[in-house]
Amino acid sequence: MKNLVENLKEHFEAFTKDAADHVEKGNKAAGTRARKTSLAIEKSLKDFRKKSIETSKK
Repeated sequence: MKNLVENLKEHFEAFTKDAADHVEKGNKAAGTRARKTSLAIEKSLKDFRKKSIETSKK
């Protein structure tokens, strides 16, 4: 679970940087990276929710 949280933190940091570059500087490649990272964040959040529910049922 701790690894999952660290992974999410890294993804959020990368997303924040790339999204800012895309919006502020018009960097198209950064926009592509931000969209790709957003999909990874979505997957990680689903995994977190699943594991969190399993842990709370114990």
